[in-house]
Amino acid sequence: MALRGAGGRRGSGALAELLAGRAKRRRCAPERGPGLRDAAVRLLSCHQNLSDLFLEVENSNKSTEQSSTEPPGVVSEPFVVSALQEQASRLGVPLGILSAKTAVANVEQISQASLESGQTVLLNGEQRKKLSSLLETIKDLSMCSAFCRSLFCQEMWKMQSPPVLEVVWHLHRGNTVNLGELLESNSDTPAVVEWLCSSLCLLCELAEDSSQETELCRHMLSDFVITFLQNGFQQTADQGKKLELKKSPQICFAVLQRMLTWVLDAIAKEKQEDTTKLQGVKCWLNIFNVTMYRSTVCPDALHQFFIHTLTEVLTYNPLLKVSDAIHMQREWSFARTTPLLTTLYRKLFVAFSAEELLSHLQQVLETHEVNWQHVLSCVSTLVICQVKAEQLVKDLLSRLLTKAFENYDMENIITAFLIVRQAALEGPAVFMPYAEWFKASFGNSSGYHGNSKKALVFLFEFLSELVPFEAPQYLKVHIMHPPFVPAKYRSFLSEYIALAKTRLADLKVSIEDMGLYEDLSTKEIVQPQCQALQDVEKAIQIFENTGKIPTSVMEASIFRRPYYISRFIPALLKPRVLPEIPDSCMALIDSLKRANKIPPNVYSRYIQDCQAMKKKLVQDGSIEMETDHLKEPLEQLKAELAELRTLVTDQSKYSAVRAQIAVISERLSAVLGCGEDENQAASLNSRVQVNVPDPRIEAPYQNVVDLLLTSFCQNLIAASYFNPPDRQGHCPSLFVKMICGHRDLLPALLTRLCQLIYYQGPSLNEAHVLGLAAFVVHLWECKSFVPEVDVGSLAPQPASARGLSVTEFCDRLLACRTGESLAFCLRFCTAAVSYCLCKFSSLPHGDLCSFLPPGLLKKLQYVVPRLNLEARGPGREEEEVELSWRFLSCPSVSYTKASLCLWKQTHFQELLKEKVFQLSFREWLLFELEIQPETDVLSASERQDFHYWALYEWYLPASSASGGCDGDLEEACGILIDAFLDFCQRSELDSCGPLKKSAFSTHSSTANPDILSKLQEMVLELEDRKAVSAGRLQGREHFLFRVFQARLAGIGNGSAVDQQLRRQQELLLQKRILLGLPPPILITTCRRGKRVTLDCEGFFHFVNSELRNVCSRGCALSYDIAAHFFRGLLSASLDCEESTQGVNDVLAACRTKCPLLLCSAGRWWPRLEPVLCCQWTRLSGARFPQEMQRLKECRCSATSFLSSEAAFSLPDAPWISAAFLHFAIQQQVAHEGRSEVLRRLGSSAEQLLVSLLFFSLLDVISTRLAPQEEVDAREALEWCLEILRHLEEQGMSWLVLFQAVDRGHGPYHVLRRAASDQYIRLLPLAFFSLIPSFHQELFVREPSFLAVVVDSYIQLLRLFVDGGNAPGSDQEAQSVHAANPVDSLEPITKARRFLLHSIPRCPRKSFTNVHQFLDLCEEFDPEMTAALLHYSKPAADLEYHDGPDLF
Repeated sequence: MALRGAGGRRGSGALAELLAGRAKRRRCAPERGPGLRDAAVRLLSCHQNLSDLFLEVENSNKSTEQSSTEPPGVVSEPFVVSALQEQASRLGVPLGILSAKTAVANVEQISQASLESGQTVLLNGEQRKKLSSLLETIKDLSMCSAFCRSLFCQEMWKMQSPPVLEVVWHLHRGNTVNLGELLESNSDTPAVVEWLCSSLCLLCELAEDSSQETELCRHMLSDFVITFLQNGFQQTADQGKKLELKKSPQICFAVLQRMLTWVLDAIAKEKQEDTTKLQGVKCWLNIFNVTMYRSTVCPDALHQFFIHTLTEVLTYNPLLKVSDAIHMQREWSFARTTPLLTTLYRKLFVAFSAEELLSHLQQVLETHEVNWQHVLSCVSTLVICQVKAEQLVKDLLSRLLTKAFENYDMENIITAFLIVRQAALEGPAVFMPYAEWFKASFGNSSGYHGNSKKALVFLFEFLSELVPFEAPQYLKVHIMHPPFVPAKYRSFLSEYIALAKTRLADLKVSIEDMGLYEDLSTKEIVQPQCQALQDVEKAIQIFENTGKIPTSVMEASIFRRPYYISRFIPALLKPRVLPEIPDSCMALIDSLKRANKIPPNVYSRYIQDCQAMKKKLVQDGSIEMETDHLKEPLEQLKAELAELRTLVTDQSKYSAVRAQIAVISERLSAVLGCGEDENQAASLNSRVQVNVPDPRIEAPYQNVVDLLLTSFCQNLIAASYFNPPDRQGHCPSLFVKMICGHRDLLPALLTRLCQLIYYQGPSLNEAHVLGLAAFVVHLWECKSFVPEVDVGSLAPQPASARGLSVTEFCDRLLACRTGESLAFCLRFCTAAVSYCLCKFSSLPHGDLCSFLPPGLLKKLQYVVPRLNLEARGPGREEEEVELSWRFLSCPSVSYTKASLCLWKQTHFQELLKEKVFQLSFREWLLFELEIQPETDVLSASERQDFHYWALYEWYLPASSASGGCDGDLEEACGILIDAFLDFCQRSELDSCGPLKKSAFSTHSSTANPDILSKLQEMVLELEDRKAVSAGRLQGREHFLFRVFQARLAGIGNGSAVDQQLRRQQELLLQKRILLGLPPPILITTCRRGKRVTLDCEGFFHFVNSELRNVCSRGCALSYDIAAHFFRGLLSASLDCEESTQGVNDVLAACRTKCPLLLCSAGRWWPRLEPVLCCQWTRLSGARFPQEMQRLKECRCSATSFLSSEAAFSLPDAPWISAAFLHFAIQQQVAHEGRSEVLRRLGSSAEQLLVSLLFFSLLDVISTRLAPQEEVDAREALEWCLEILRHLEEQGMSWLVLFQAVDRGHGPYHVLRRAASDQYIRLLPLAFFSLIPSFHQELFVREPSFLAVVVDSYIQLLRLFVDGGNAPGSDQEAQSVHAANPVDSLEPITKARRFLLHSIPRCPRKSFTNVHQFLDLCEEFDPEMTAALLHYSKPAADLEYHDGPDLF
């Protein structure tokens, strides 16, 4: 209350005190109270101001109540009510009307200061204090039914200016006047909407200010929006209660609609708007937080609001045409869309499931005109932020296309194409590439268009209409991967392709620049140079797999010659430092050159440029790349990675991680430049090249990869301070998947992993180990996104057949050879497995197994027992120790303790029972063979103890189902041999491959000798066990040869060069194993009744089928294996009752069953004899066995014959004597004196001379196949010619060596069994080298001579054809000449000339045996067949015909 007068203003408290004091003084006369009160009221009413009175009675009631001791009823109502009643009575107006108007006047007075200052939203502190008093007064009036709410609402709108928004909020929040009532009382709805929207916009802008009013603004905004939703989206149940409210629902709805338009307008003009307005828009977007409406808004109403909002966003300002969308949709990807719009989408998506979103999107597309920019950016946001979106989008596309082709509806099909292209823009890690989708949808007869001609016409009409608006990359997809079209409708496709090519020409995109294997980008155009490099890579891969020039390359060289010459060949012949051993690229270049597909001058210039580059690099060293141009994009990438770190450390922000990673992906694309388009266009099947011996990375890529790996590790460590991996969200997985989506970055990434894990592993600190281990786990999770890795000798052979998967690659980087590498492997595997178990702990057992890298678990099974005695043997009865993640992420973690703790966990041991995680005996052996004893952390005795435990306590008794041997020692030996051979094969490949001169390699160069010692121990134990048994069954093959034969059968026995070389290498390794075992192993002792005999059938078969093909000079085993056999024979004979007889029986059997052993004895006898004589004397002391003595006599006879004038005797079979004489001549007689040897032999021994010719022919062949044998080619050929002339002079027949009829029987068939198959195949080559000794009389004297010549000629042609087509890897290119001596036409030309010259001079009877060869001859040389047929006719027929023109 206020008093007018000199006393100034006094508060309501003073008045209360006054009244209270007077009451106390007059307490003795209570009947006088009402009178005094009435007098006071009359006195004050003459001087009162009602407006001030409303502001000054806030606590009058309370004060009066607290201070008055009068009986109830003395002060029965607030003083302001009495004052108002008096004033209303004098004015003649109702009390409620007067109080309402007075209150409005106060509101206007309070608001005046804000309105004058231009502040239409908030009050200052003094205004709030006055408003609080006013509201308290109004509350008192309402309690006394002295206030008219409806009139107050009406009078509020009659003020000169609309009320300040905060005043309305206080009225609503204090339940003084409900906002709905206030809105309902206004008659000018548009003006109210305008006032509310402008006030709300200003409120949003103020809310983002950092002043103290921010919290108040947000509370105001929240309350207003809740009210708008409650009124604007009423449900059926609520409408009955609010029938009296007719305007407010419309106003609330209009305000929400208007504010959404304000937001969308600002988004559309974001670049033109000021920062303050954009901040306000950002604040308004907070109203779409679902959590804000809990328990305040009906869920149905909220759902209706979000549905309405999404619909309005998608249909906002639908001015863009479909053609605009086709042109611009690349700019609407998630990362390029304004953050305001993507934020709006993400907030809206929270209210729906992915299924509801796609369903509503389809409904909007079918029933509304849409804003294509918003629709497509919504699709991008959806596939980024919703895990299930990819499959649901595919389902939506399927529905749209199905409807399109059912109703031939253009709208549905264009919608489908726009959506799939938009989704594909987000990369293969999120959605399948457009080219793959197009092929899957239309590339086969089961496509949407394949059910009728009408559907086919509809598709091509649609594609044709798109052509004027299409970007080149989509036209290329349609041309390179055209829709399936039946043959009779090919004209539709031809017309479309012609139209598309015309459009490409208009765009100045040459059709000739289209790649051969282009998997086209859904983004920007790939530069022709980049595409050509990808084509070269793919062509090399196909060449590796097939050994033939790819068909597409051959076709391009003819039908697309401009591209082939101007793009493909320059990319293939890009100068480089050529490797010492030809690689795949060199082999392809050589094949193209031989096929005349590379111009000679271009090839010569390529070789010169390569040599110049090598010289320059040697002189100048490596050249650093300029990276300044990457600075700005790289800084942006760093900033986004830093932003990601703030998200991963706050669990409440995990929902924003997916969007942030999408932004990082876009920044990464900017850093890599055009590489992203290469990435998108790269073939999914192309291999990633990693140069393990020299893992260098170009500077720009090194910086990027280090930044990404550092970010991953730091994020993991930072997040681990707050949460274990299973509560860190999907960020690590999404991050790695995003990196894998950038294909052009993969080589640098994997090369960096090679540097860190393989080369620098032991020096990494614990944080690095933990981060890299987690990275590898997620790389395993994303293995389907990473192509095969080509690392040369890292991969097992055949390297050309396949590359390594990324999991195999990472597994092989963890070498276990030295103490340091073992310790690092323990740390890395423990960290990786522990992280995986913690990260995916909530998954079912089966799903968990799919996330665990098997290689890491197997290495852990190998390393932990090796380095921890406690891990060996059965588990002890002790309490299981929990391995916490916080312990592992501690900087001072002890991995020895951690690994043992992990090993003892029941869960871990249960996992090891899974088949996929079991470390088999063979795998254990391969690991142990890698160990280098000199650098092993275990001492020799400790290593021996470990081997004993692993073999006899772990694997030997274990079941085969768990990787053991079922207690079978023979099985254990077989597995050990198999593992040893595999290990040696890999080591041999490393030693001759690109890692030959490297200090590092993925495999040890030598096998652990302790394992070989263990093999010897096991074999001897096995032999001893069998010796004490009842005896062996007759003819049972030794298990060693069974193992050998099984492995050789796996390699195959084809004619391919790589297969032959692998087989030879395998045989040499098997021979190495035999030489490491006791010699008697080769001999089997058999008990027949009481008699013990020696059985060599197993070894004989092995020699005849395998070792015969790797023998020396074509007819002799190497000295080591020959000596091993003879020594073993003498030792094993001691088991027989008559050892001499046992030796004789075996050697007698050799004559017919294994003649190669006797030929080998002939070559090596000077070295063998002293060894065998000494051994026999030491073991037996009896006379030398008779068969041994005969071999000795053969050598003595040959030696004495050559060193004296003594006649040559035949102590043994002619072929054996010939073998001894042949090798004796090579060792004792100079080339000039060999004619005398033939003269002295005379004509008494025809079989001896023919056999001698055979062995000499093998020497001729040897000069081509094995130059290292140091046999002079000219001398060998002259010696053969001399023998042949001698045979001719003596009238002896020698053609039997080459006749097909004698190959299975006859006196000389044994010679063929004593020679290598490869040498026998090349006998025709040796035959035609004898042409200088062939005379015309041979055709007359030997009727079969022509047949032999024709047969040999056909075999020679077949050799040439087979050799030319035999596939072989480029690493074996240096051996092609050796494996196929018929590599030029010179021998064939000479043979053909001789045959054509001789045919007319042959007698008619010579053609009798030729007819059997005519069919084969027709296949290879029709002209030769014609000549044979012509001259085989009777003489009378030839008189009337001229001979064919043969020359």
